[in-house]
Amino acid sequence: MNPTNLKYSEEHEWVLVESATKALIGITEFAAESLGDVVFVDLPEVGGEVGQEEKMGEIESVKAVSDLYSPVSGKITERNEQVMDNPQLVNDSPFDAGWMIRVELSDPSQLDKLLSAEQYDSFLAAQD
Repeated sequence: MNPTNLKYSEEHEWVLVESATKALIGITEFAAESLGDVVFVDLPEVGGEVGQEEKMGEIESVKAVSDLYSPVSGKITERNEQVMDNPQLVNDSPFDAGWMIRVELSDPSQLDKLLSAEQYDSFLAAQD
């Protein structure tokens, strides 16, 4: 069961809306488990911009290298340096310590295009 206070993308990223203009972004537990042991995370520089559904970094596991996609557009105000130094945080705590970036939303209406926890759970069930 995924946390109900988050919004989700079909690319398995989550968004925690912190205020009308600020959001925290990470990858879901499903994504972390699918990747296996994460060994490297590359995140964009603070001050840069990300676009909805555009690449925002890379994540590498013992199985594969995957692109990370931003579920919303905005200016990067913070990146999780701890997850870059200790990529295992993504596996240990994907919804807490393993977050990726914090953004200032450029278009909060994009949140309406994301899935609720219930919709995301249904999406995952349909993948099986």
